Amino acid sequence: MPGENLTRIEAQERRAIIDPTAGSGLTYEVALDLNRGAEVFGSRTVVRFAATEGASTFIDLIAGDVREIVLNGRALDPATVFADSRIALDGLAAHNELVVDADCLYTNSGEGLHRFVDPVDGEVYLYSQFEVPDSRRVFAVFEQPDLKATFRFTVNAPAAWKVVSNSPTPDPVEHGDGTATWSFAPTPVISSYITALIAGPYQATFSELTSASGRVIPLGVYARKSLWQHLDADYVFDKTREGFAYFEDKFDYPYPFAKYDQLFVPEFNAGAMENAGAVTFTETYVFRSKVTDAVRERRVVTILHELAHMWFGDLVTMKWWNDLWLNESFAEWASTIATAEATEWTEAWTTFNAMEKTWAYRQDQLPSTHPVVAEINDLEDVQVNFDGITYAKGGSVLKQLAAWVGTDAFFAGVAAYFKKHEWSNTELVDLLTELETTSGRELSGWSRKWLETAGVNTLSPEVREDANGTITRFAVVQTAPADYPTIRPHRLGIGLFNLEGDALVRVHHIELDVDGDLTEVAELKGHARPDLILLNDHDLAYAKIRLDERSLATAIAHLGKIADPLARSLVWGAAWDQTRDAEAAASDYVDLVLGNIGAETESTTVRTTLAQLLLAANAYVAPERRDATRAKVADGLWALAQSADAGSDSQLQFVTSFAAASATAAHAETVRGLRDGEITLPGLEIDTDLSWQLLVSLAASGAVTADDIDAALAADNTAKGGEFAAQAKAALPTAEAKSLAWESLIDNDDQPNTIVRSTALGFVHPAGLAQLEAFVPRYFDMLLPVWESRSYQIAQYLIVGLYPAPLANVELREATRGWLKANADAPAALRRLVHENLAGVERALAVQERDGG
Repeated sequence: MPGENLTRIEAQERRAIIDPTAGSGLTYEVALDLNRGAEVFGSRTVVRFAATEGASTFIDLIAGDVREIVLNGRALDPATVFADSRIALDGLAAHNELVVDADCLYTNSGEGLHRFVDPVDGEVYLYSQFEVPDSRRVFAVFEQPDLKATFRFTVNAPAAWKVVSNSPTPDPVEHGDGTATWSFAPTPVISSYITALIAGPYQATFSELTSASGRVIPLGVYARKSLWQHLDADYVFDKTREGFAYFEDKFDYPYPFAKYDQLFVPEFNAGAMENAGAVTFTETYVFRSKVTDAVRERRVVTILHELAHMWFGDLVTMKWWNDLWLNESFAEWASTIATAEATEWTEAWTTFNAMEKTWAYRQDQLPSTHPVVAEINDLEDVQVNFDGITYAKGGSVLKQLAAWVGTDAFFAGVAAYFKKHEWSNTELVDLLTELETTSGRELSGWSRKWLETAGVNTLSPEVREDANGTITRFAVVQTAPADYPTIRPHRLGIGLFNLEGDALVRVHHIELDVDGDLTEVAELKGHARPDLILLNDHDLAYAKIRLDERSLATAIAHLGKIADPLARSLVWGAAWDQTRDAEAAASDYVDLVLGNIGAETESTTVRTTLAQLLLAANAYVAPERRDATRAKVADGLWALAQSADAGSDSQLQFVTSFAAASATAAHAETVRGLRDGEITLPGLEIDTDLSWQLLVSLAASGAVTADDIDAALAADNTAKGGEFAAQAKAALPTAEAKSLAWESLIDNDDQPNTIVRSTALGFVHPAGLAQLEAFVPRYFDMLLPVWESRSYQIAQYLIVGLYPAPLANVELREATRGWLKANADAPAALRRLVHENLAGVERALAVQERDGG
């Protein structure tokens, strides 16, 4: 039985029957009644479509109850034709009208139509999230991206609400009973997964801009009433205008939709979603407390990422989910270059290296790695493919492609692609064809090596010098992992750096094409051997890099003195790669970070490096050194916090990382003193969110009780406060607290997505290692039942979030291998998640062995 899955073959067969371009096209009229209570809403869909006469197919729907199904005037029995998220449609005519009347269910998982009650004021807020296959939770639909259609939404809701969809919001018709109806104009031809409905007493502000076409585009920014005071809407509008100007110029295509609303919604799973003209964002981007520059910059990149999707993804859409990577990779690349060139965040490529590429390299070394163009056989495949390959490696590869063909030629090809394929569906070859035309490059060979094979190459310098220190030979050695032995072409920069006074500065740079196992670099012969040789200078290539012995010694001693922030990020990354690959001791990495991070100026580099420092201390150092290293790291972070500039970004990051690293009773007392105000740092305000972070640390140390956490929640009874409280309670290092957390997630299924995520985060806090051992058998016992009974998003949170990875020991490795061996027939997507968990433990054990040696 298909359950809620859909295979690519089924989608192709259905597309062969239904022709969305014939006649008047494929059209939907969707009427939703949101006045039916807290659990159910009414959904009535009228679908008109052309089909092969006499053929049979199905339409998708997930509903609590189906009252009526009428096909071409013929009533169908729901009990007979509706099962497994499908309505069977037999005996189709050349032109068809289908009516489906159903009761659909609100969710609290961030999938379908999510319902949230604000604990501050009791107000109800709704928002939709349909990617990948969840518009079928709201209306009957042919749920696949190549069956594009127009959608006309009619919504009945409380008259006091605001209702937003893809088309401009019409004036509501009030009925005199506290309800009203909003009748939206039809959308342009779009895929179902980017349709949207957001409803509730949202507060909003409006502006406008003039498009390159001369049209005036209305702009809106929305958020919950209880958060509105914290939303800097004018800044959001400013970045949006900068993005519009940049993309309309580079894409040579005016913004394609009628308006552009940006809505910050509660309990959102991702960063944002590119619904056409109605983009939803996580409320993490509404800053009620001080946040780091890393988070502020990430919000700008996200704003521009979603805006780029209006063209790439919404105007032109992939035929099937195997090209999901192209949607997301393009938006990653486009948003980063736009951030760097059109906003004040000019070091966005440094952020890309520190964040996206770190993610990509990690993902590409998992057993579940896959080619950028992945084989997506069904919906379960695509659900687990929102990963570091799809987003970050793909974006990195496109960056290299743009460098190889030339950025201007790349943009020209993209512009031609939009004009040629507007409002339709495409495959990768359609884009490559345009890029070949504008660049004159042949790209099929590039595609085979970069997009159709998995794995990351490693590039190392091979240097010889004479007695005077002059380079007599320089070559770049390329290797590939045994499982993925592809040797690839790279566009590569090589930088030579020397110590000059108190700085390590670039004294020479070349750029070249590298290919094959060994590439001789004659241009560097005759140069004086520098203090530091940096492969992939300017970060054009996607590859791990290695430092030669002298360069590594220079980096360890003087990393903080490298003047170029992108070069620093590359060296940080190289040091981390060598540690993760068990080529360098984790203890040495700890020393490198503590000795150099205080001089780092780029917020995201600091953020990423501190997270890696904590992982090294908690899981990568040899077990016999772990307690001492954790204490050393916390001591070092506290010293860095004390010496940081008053009120600086780094000061905040060092304090929060110190709290996360707290390993002794003395550390807990320092954390308590900070939270209570007995210990102060110049310029550091213990605001609401920082107070919660310190309380989570105290909870993990066993220095507070559940009652203390309840008191903090009573003082901050907000959605965010509830998440922190769940995390803190689950972090309490007692068997009772861990059992309560486990039962709240596994024995019950009523918790909303953000509470599930926060509880799991607290449950596996490294300070609670002693309690985690007992849950290893229970973890494996719950895997299949959870996978079969929960939505994908909740199941993923539980399967990944509750895995006791901090144990990082042989026993956990063997238990995981045992489950995989005993459950060879488990769903492939579930096994992938477990395989990835196992890979983390296997890597930790290898790095521990290197550190102990």
